[in-house]
Amino acid sequence: MPSVHRNRLALAVAAAMAASALVPAYAQDAAAPAPATREATTLDAVQVTGSRARGRAAEDTAAPVDVIGKEELTATGATEIGQILQMLEPSFNFSRTFVSDGTDILRPATLRSLGPDQVLVLVNGKRRHQQALVNVQQTIGRGSAGTDINAIPLSAIERIEVLRDGAAAQYGSDAISGVINIILKKQTEETQLSFQAGKYYAGDGANYQGSVNTGVKLGDDGGFLNLSLEYRDRAETNRAGPDSLRVSPPRVTQRLGDADATDAYFWFNGGLPVGKGELYWFGGLSKRKGDSSGFFRSPGDNRTVPTLYPNGFLPNILTKVDDTSLAVGYKAPINDNWDWDISINRGRNKFGFEESNSVNVSWWYEPKPGGGIYAQSPTKADTGTLQADQTTFNLDFRGTLQGFNSHPLYLGTGVEYRKDEYKITPGAPVTYTYGRNNDRTIPILGQAGETAQPGMQGFPGFSPNEAVDDGRHNYAVYLDAETNLTDRFLLGGAVRYEDYSDFGNTTTGKLSARFDATEQFAIRGTVSTGFRAPGVQQLFYSQRSTNLNAAGVLTDTLTARQDSAVTRAFGIEPLKEETSKSGSIGFVLKPNDRFSVTLDVFRIDIDDRIIFSSNIQPESVGNNGQPCAPGNGNCPIRAILDPIGVGQVLFFTNAIDTRTTGIDLVANHNTEFAGGSKLNLTALVHFNKTEVKDRRSQSAILPPNVLFDDTQVTLIEKGQPRQHHVLQGVYEINKWEWTARANYYGPVTGEGFTPGVKQTWSGKWLADLAVRYKFTDKLSVSVGGNNIFDTYPDKWDPNTGAPFPQLGFKYGWETLPFGMNGGSYYARIDYRF
Repeated sequence: MPSVHRNRLALAVAAAMAASALVPAYAQDAAAPAPATREATTLDAVQVTGSRARGRAAEDTAAPVDVIGKEELTATGATEIGQILQMLEPSFNFSRTFVSDGTDILRPATLRSLGPDQVLVLVNGKRRHQQALVNVQQTIGRGSAGTDINAIPLSAIERIEVLRDGAAAQYGSDAISGVINIILKKQTEETQLSFQAGKYYAGDGANYQGSVNTGVKLGDDGGFLNLSLEYRDRAETNRAGPDSLRVSPPRVTQRLGDADATDAYFWFNGGLPVGKGELYWFGGLSKRKGDSSGFFRSPGDNRTVPTLYPNGFLPNILTKVDDTSLAVGYKAPINDNWDWDISINRGRNKFGFEESNSVNVSWWYEPKPGGGIYAQSPTKADTGTLQADQTTFNLDFRGTLQGFNSHPLYLGTGVEYRKDEYKITPGAPVTYTYGRNNDRTIPILGQAGETAQPGMQGFPGFSPNEAVDDGRHNYAVYLDAETNLTDRFLLGGAVRYEDYSDFGNTTTGKLSARFDATEQFAIRGTVSTGFRAPGVQQLFYSQRSTNLNAAGVLTDTLTARQDSAVTRAFGIEPLKEETSKSGSIGFVLKPNDRFSVTLDVFRIDIDDRIIFSSNIQPESVGNNGQPCAPGNGNCPIRAILDPIGVGQVLFFTNAIDTRTTGIDLVANHNTEFAGGSKLNLTALVHFNKTEVKDRRSQSAILPPNVLFDDTQVTLIEKGQPRQHHVLQGVYEINKWEWTARANYYGPVTGEGFTPGVKQTWSGKWLADLAVRYKFTDKLSVSVGGNNIFDTYPDKWDPNTGAPFPQLGFKYGWETLPFGMNGGSYYARIDYRF
């Protein structure tokens, strides 16, 4: 779409929104009430994440808790939970990725600038299983496997609670940066239908979403069954520039943007009174298909077969993600003060790879008995499957005892058993073999006369050597207490003991306090220790892909499994848990019912953080300055890799200590005018800074700066925005609701593809505007635009970034917090009956 049309759209929407201030105010901690026409989030009768006390509202907790209701979630105009949270929760990051294998479809979600596996995700207060995919490319979250937050449909969600505080002592492993608790709908009063369609200003990326949520009563005593169906179709975007190095005349050869994706969901949430208590169940199924691409192979490249691809080719990576979960439990009162809850929760994430528009060059050019070559190779094949399973059993007790000064002492205690399993299924032989028999002694030459590369181009398949079906288990016991020592002083504490079948046991603790100096002003703070157990993905993942080195020799790149013969030869010890110490202190100011401010300062120290190493390559010169001697006595890396035929190796290891500090500020103001119109304003300000305090190597062969080089330090420290601010508000009058939002994403820096040369992409403001009209109480229509001023990241410097800008990478690669799609517009219709 021409830029003049984009500007007209932005001006038209801006003019229509001139009467508004900012965007929908949602229930943050200490938030003022939402307008009456919206469904305000109320927590007076529920348990809030971070506290096991019944009836504790989010605004009364000792730790910061943000609560985002379903009205605010749908008002963003976004359809993916990860993107929605990024637009509403400044401490949350959902970096965009491309040309990064499976990470193109499962993007890393982080909290407070830490890793995707350092935030715990719950559904209805129960632990959610993690994804099977390991982020092994140069992206945010490199070396981690977080939680697939987009596997949960928007239509099934009642609210999302975000605990911005370390909580491993309360919830167990992973809760270092915080906890995201997704609460499912329970309503049975109506059927809710919605349909949304949109597109980017550039004319691509058309997306369509349709959903239905309905509920039925089970009996007359409060039983319910809530069901959600949702389907989403998102077309690809492409912001690649012309390739001036590999083709002539220059043309676009890459796909750089959002992958093409389709998503289908079925989720449920139910409860049925049985005896004195309630039998409950919830879970869902999601099926997603992704279509992305690898790196372009030029016509004269030795990895190309001209007969099949005379103009070169772009390998096509097809992914399929199947996610299933089911939790079943029973909860009941023991007496007037105590209740118990027993549950079992099973989850599975299965990630399948398929390569198309590709070729195994070694199969094509393999010499044929009797003369000639086979001149045959599949162009599409299954490259393997990753699978992660988790089963969790919980028995919890919660109640009250007589506390101090007539205040109740809230207690929670219980036990947990969890089993995590990981499986790698090999792909078809053509995806990983050298020729049909994988015989390295047979010379196979490609079109350029160089040794032909084995395996399918793009994403080589997993071989039987990487196949695994293994797991581990652990059990835990915890005690959580909270009471008011006086009318104004709240004190809480928690302790948790966990024992793992692989690395041993750990004990963590937490203290929290809040002092209400007046009814309008309170001081709060927490201190805690935490931990994160190595993920089963990090324990059991391995991959061996074959490439040609600079000399044209077949060279295997090995992602070595932890505690394998290779890692032991380097002196790398088995993975152990990460440990953390964290603290926060802040205040809550609420001078009246219309205005509130909270400010919290936090610090998180993590020791023995698990990293994915840099590429470890053999020496070209020995440690004595001489050429490598026979037997490689002076070249210890080569002595390890040569016998197994590996040219470079990567692995997981505990290697760095980090410190993250930051500030969160939340301010809310509501105004009701004489004519009945309402204006709600919210400002959310987030600062963070992560520093690598120490790099260590357990290996006598590998110095710390070789094991984890400066490019990876930059990714950890500056790959995510150190500032993210949100200004938002809503103006309502009669049947109209005018909304606006501004997100500021701070600068990011990367050097992963240009080692030693850093480029900083400057911070940017993105503006979103929308209007909603309610025809009746049951029917409404919304139209709006996100990033209405068509803001893009800075362009990659063509000199310091070479050769990537010349290949079409205009805006960068490894770190793009808000992507590079530009502005978009959408329309949505909601109907209920």
